[in-house]
Amino acid sequence: MSDEQPRDTHYEVDLDDEPVLRREPVFVDLVTREHGRRAIVPASLRRGNRAATARYHAGRVGHVAAYHLIRALPVYLPLSAWWAVVGVFRVAGAQLRWWWVMEQHQLRQEAASKNDPETWRRLHNEAKASRLWRGWVLGGEAFALVTAVLLLWYVAPLWIDLLTAALAMPFLARAGRPADRRIIQPAIVESRYRKLNSDIVLRAYYAAKLGDPDKRPVRFGSTMARDPQQMGSQVVVDLDYGLTFADVVKARPMLASGLDVTEQQVFLTRDKTSTRRHLLYVADRDPLAIPAGRTPLLDGKVRDIWQPAPFGLDERGRRVTVALMWISILIGAQPRKGKTFSARLLALYAALDPYVRLTIVDGKNSPDWKAFRLVAHRIVMGTVSNPFSADPIEELLMALGEIIRHIESVNAFLSKLPATECPEGKLTRELARKYPQLRVWLLVMEEFQFYFETDDQDNNKKIAGMLSVIRAAGPSAGVIVLSSTQKPSGVGAGDVGRLFNRYRDNHDVRFALRCGNRDVSVAVLGGDAYSEGYDASALPVGDEYRGVGYLYGATDETPTVRTYLADQQDAERIIAAARRHREAADTLTGYAAGEEVAREVRDVLRDVDSVFYAGEAWISWKRLAQRLAEALPEHYADITPEAISAQVRGLNVEAKKGKDDGASLWGVPREHVAQAIQRREIEGRR
Repeated sequence: MSDEQPRDTHYEVDLDDEPVLRREPVFVDLVTREHGRRAIVPASLRRGNRAATARYHAGRVGHVAAYHLIRALPVYLPLSAWWAVVGVFRVAGAQLRWWWVMEQHQLRQEAASKNDPETWRRLHNEAKASRLWRGWVLGGEAFALVTAVLLLWYVAPLWIDLLTAALAMPFLARAGRPADRRIIQPAIVESRYRKLNSDIVLRAYYAAKLGDPDKRPVRFGSTMARDPQQMGSQVVVDLDYGLTFADVVKARPMLASGLDVTEQQVFLTRDKTSTRRHLLYVADRDPLAIPAGRTPLLDGKVRDIWQPAPFGLDERGRRVTVALMWISILIGAQPRKGKTFSARLLALYAALDPYVRLTIVDGKNSPDWKAFRLVAHRIVMGTVSNPFSADPIEELLMALGEIIRHIESVNAFLSKLPATECPEGKLTRELARKYPQLRVWLLVMEEFQFYFETDDQDNNKKIAGMLSVIRAAGPSAGVIVLSSTQKPSGVGAGDVGRLFNRYRDNHDVRFALRCGNRDVSVAVLGGDAYSEGYDASALPVGDEYRGVGYLYGATDETPTVRTYLADQQDAERIIAAARRHREAADTLTGYAAGEEVAREVRDVLRDVDSVFYAGEAWISWKRLAQRLAEALPEHYADITPEAISAQVRGLNVEAKKGKDDGASLWGVPREHVAQAIQRREIEGRR
């Protein structure tokens, strides 16, 4: 059976007594209310969704058919044959009881008990007459049955016998099996959910002390209905005057108990028209425990940073997207709750846009971000020297300084453009595509708190100050800041601590997964979110809830998001596709194009010339990368054929195709390398 649970197999089960409807008038002080129109054509049958709908139903039918086909001979046939034999005796017994007029036995017994001989005699005579007539009927049936059996046995061909048995077996098996013993089991397990009604909701609110039926009644602002996705029930609730939405949020556990569901199935949404009004949504089952599935980015297609990025599904199964332009995003959570995966999901989307420049900074030096070396303009790992970064702090200062200079140059460039090309003086998609110096830039700061707590206080202040400048001035210049941390408070002291808090608090969009306590949740989401009922420390715990969090500030609503999954293999696959898109668009820069800090202390041309064998006139990029990594690992340990190709061609060395183990590959002739070295020496003497 497929891992994906079907959504259209629910059926209603009344778990409570039918409500006693009260026909009391409801007085309201509103005379107008906005109404939403239901779609004429269901979403599943609209253009673009029809193929997916057909695939879903075809897959469902195919699964059911395969399930029963596999069990037909080894399970269904023996069971049907057994219960068919039992059915023969049960049918015969029913016929005999019918012949003997057993339904009248109780009446005759009652007449005898009352000493009523006249009634008993009348019933007895009627029974004798009925038995005589029914006996002739049964005799005719028996004669016809015996005749048919003899004809089938001696006259009819074998296939007629088998066909007759096949037709009779289901009816006899149905008659023979017990009522609670099905022969054919369902291929798909049906879902059961609570059918809400007004009495159940009122009972829950009164049990949660959110009103009193006599003194402070709870009223409904809408009819009880299923939600458009058919995944739960919803109703607008009006509390009595003096009660607020905050009271409902605090009473959510008691409300869930009154509804006889889990707390994860109860969702409350503030109504904009009144503080005492809110929308109660009760899901059929815990929606947060249902994974959102793999990211749609696995198709490897080119994305557009100016369009919203797919992020996950909300509690009602609706798609949640994040518009990355003009914002900064803060992601916070406990360790191993999906924080890095969530941040990487947005970075992967940006990577698939070949016109977005990426700077990746990972304070914990984890393997989660190393695949981005194929597309990143700059990549900094850790805080101390490691095989990936010789001096991470110095490299970070250089990378942040580069972004600040980019912000300044973008603003200066835009101010010089004519009004016909840039009428509002703002960056646009067309300008970002047209001018390379106006490229959109994504800065990822994974576990950024590490860079506020280094051993060098001067570097802490520099990094803190530069990050604050980028966060404040970057979005208007097309610089997107994506920060994540598991320690959003209590970092640094003095000016560093103040700058850390300012950097943390100034993010426009917040995404909080499960947090350790309320204070950490407030540090990530902000105090306003907590007052609105969003506490990430109250999110459910368990492996099935990884990647679940509150997305605050992206829209007017604050959905509880189940993020899409992109594991390490998925990320590498997406990054490989992003690399191909950038090569095709010729937008590889910085580290991805081979520009490393090590280039300042090495001579690429001399190094390439040194790995040619005696008499060898040409070498492929693949073999060149292998030889450089073996001969000079201190400079070329992680070199790729694409990177060395970009470096050598960047030094005005012309590439050429040749044969390598019988394959036609691109590479470089030794003569061209020697000519480039000679040109450089001549220019140096000048």
